[in-house]
Amino acid sequence: MTTTETSLKGRIGDSPLRPDGTLKVTGEFAYSSDLWHDDMVWGVTLRSPHPSARIRSIDITEALRVPGVSAVLTAADVPGENAVGLEHLDTPALADGVVRYQGEPVALVAADHPETARRAAKRIAVDYEVLTPVTDPRRALEPDAPWVHASHDNLVRDLKIRRGDPAPTAPVVVALDFEVGMQDQAFLGPESGLAVPDGEGGVDLFVATQWLHVDQSQVCRVLGLPPEQVRLTLAGVGGAFGGREDLSMHVHACLLALHTGKPVKMSYARDESFFGHVHRHPAWLRYEFGAQPDGELVYAKADILFDGGAYASSTSAVVGNGGTLGLGPYRIPSVHVDARGVYTNNPPCGAMRGFGCVQAAFAHEALMDELADRVGMDRVEIRALNGMVEGDHNITGQVIDSAAPVAELIRTVRDLPLPADPVGERDIRELPGGASNTTHGEGVVRGIGYAVTYKNVGFSEGFDDYSTARVRLEAVNGEPVATVQTAAAEVGQGLITIEQQICRTELGVEQVVVHPKDTTVGSGGSTSASRQTYVTGGAVKAACEAVRTSVLRRATAMLGIPELRLDGEKIVASGGDVVSSLVEVLAEPVEETVEWHHRPTFPIDPETGQGTAHVQYAFSAHRAVVDVDTELGLVKVVALDTAQDVGRALNPDAVVGQIQGGSAQGMGLALMEEIVVQDGIVQNPSFTDYLIPTILDMPPMQVKVLEYADPHAPYGVRGVGEPPTISSGPAVAAAIRAATGKALRRVPIRPEHITF
Repeated sequence: MTTTETSLKGRIGDSPLRPDGTLKVTGEFAYSSDLWHDDMVWGVTLRSPHPSARIRSIDITEALRVPGVSAVLTAADVPGENAVGLEHLDTPALADGVVRYQGEPVALVAADHPETARRAAKRIAVDYEVLTPVTDPRRALEPDAPWVHASHDNLVRDLKIRRGDPAPTAPVVVALDFEVGMQDQAFLGPESGLAVPDGEGGVDLFVATQWLHVDQSQVCRVLGLPPEQVRLTLAGVGGAFGGREDLSMHVHACLLALHTGKPVKMSYARDESFFGHVHRHPAWLRYEFGAQPDGELVYAKADILFDGGAYASSTSAVVGNGGTLGLGPYRIPSVHVDARGVYTNNPPCGAMRGFGCVQAAFAHEALMDELADRVGMDRVEIRALNGMVEGDHNITGQVIDSAAPVAELIRTVRDLPLPADPVGERDIRELPGGASNTTHGEGVVRGIGYAVTYKNVGFSEGFDDYSTARVRLEAVNGEPVATVQTAAAEVGQGLITIEQQICRTELGVEQVVVHPKDTTVGSGGSTSASRQTYVTGGAVKAACEAVRTSVLRRATAMLGIPELRLDGEKIVASGGDVVSSLVEVLAEPVEETVEWHHRPTFPIDPETGQGTAHVQYAFSAHRAVVDVDTELGLVKVVALDTAQDVGRALNPDAVVGQIQGGSAQGMGLALMEEIVVQDGIVQNPSFTDYLIPTILDMPPMQVKVLEYADPHAPYGVRGVGEPPTISSGPAVAAAIRAATGKALRRVPIRPEHITF
């Protein structure tokens, strides 16, 4: 017998090539918009032009007369319950008697060509009684405000957090008001999918989404069908960031497919995409900090108002995050927080990367700078002084029972090398607006800003968060092959690679196949809340462990040797001798399915907001360096450096990529990204007028990754994707304030905010 040496690549801690990476950069990857069926027809949605109106009548006669049209459907054609929603079933699949926002779906058309379907949709005659919309969320809370939904008032959720002294005082008090605009997820692949009837009353839906099983349950409700007749398969996803958690064209394509008996493809244009998904909640925030003269926090007060738009979506959870995490990663003895979400006739808002914490971070980090200046303290050191450490309680009273390296993170970014100060004549391309020859350096000032934040990982407040994994190990052509199946959506974050890495690590096999993501296995939960590596990774790890146990039990029975282990596709005895190849034990495949739950969270007390609301926290810090043309109001981000504790980097390259991408989105909200809504009407539903950072806008980034393993998590991991979106924007805003001396209490910061 000989001993084995394990040289397997692509395991935990490595950065293997992503299986979809080459296809994406070469343009060969099949996205949902590439779906095709030989005999398919095209679906189109007619949407309301009004933010608030009653529907007196809908006449589809002329639309049906258009040659090539095979169906025109309205709410009257919905066979099941005309109500969907992530947390509240308040969203009609098709408007029934009333519309509550501009862009609400009113009718559907199927035709043999998309342009034919669009022409037919324009012939649908809808008689609207236009109503005055409720568009100011503050007005929505007034007693005499019209109700957006006739059955209840405009309050979605009112969260209170009370801790410590109910009437605190402090020698130093600072306060500010802040406003955050509506951001779009701006994923590059618009909503699209293909619904194929099975000829037996059921349907198969191929769609880009974040949560297959919740989609399935909502589609089943509207169609009036059981889950076994509504099967979902994940199509190629062109980005998500929360915008695909809610339904878009899912139900509509299925309705048309079942009505026509033909496969139906629906694919939104960019302008329709702005109406087809939820956005980041705009927010109005009032903050107050009380502190000792040395900068130590005594108390904090916050009043946070989120505009949820016409339907609830995940507003309740956003309020929960914005409230429970809304004072930042600081020790604060006394707390008084009110966080509310309201209905208006503005576009619906829901999940987006950072989920309630992004809006709050702009306010608490601006106020922390204000406090530092007031007490004459360095802006980094005041954060280090007040920053959480392991063992502290946060504002809900929950113990931070793993690393909380706030001081280390903020000092780490401070100590990174700064870009060289400009000396002498500068290349015009290095200046704000220089590429357009708008400045030659007149009035350009440099500023440096800092921010530190934290974010929960996974779902909270008692939600039973879990994922299911099925792992099969078998011999194929004389080689051991592992197949992993989960319903967890790969939306570009690299989950497929992580699933393979875990299987290689736990089973010691080279060949790992990832099964297509579909609803033939139990739920993987949503690809959101930075949870998939933690939760689905935990499920895959547990399923692999179960497979390994079964294989070794079988090997022991075959060989009569106890205490065996797997090592590099070999069965190894306790002394290190190879006693069998793995293939020899796999005459029959071994398959295990595991539903894996992380440790529980609990609802918070409705009166005090106290409780163990979250399963885990992740911390990050940013330092931004900006050049600002104070005469033109133009900003160039010169550097955006960051440090983040990721627990353990299972795939180091992917971790850095997530941090870079998240930082870009936070920077975008600070500088340019906003859906402009006036009187309920979206003014800029295009990438011509809704601006997002490009590669030319992104500065160099120094990324420092800390790895303080969470003892409660698989492999010690922490969620990675959201924290950089939270701390990057406030750091950029702080740097602009430092350069200009202006308060700048609204983001995105526009040129007119700087120059006037």
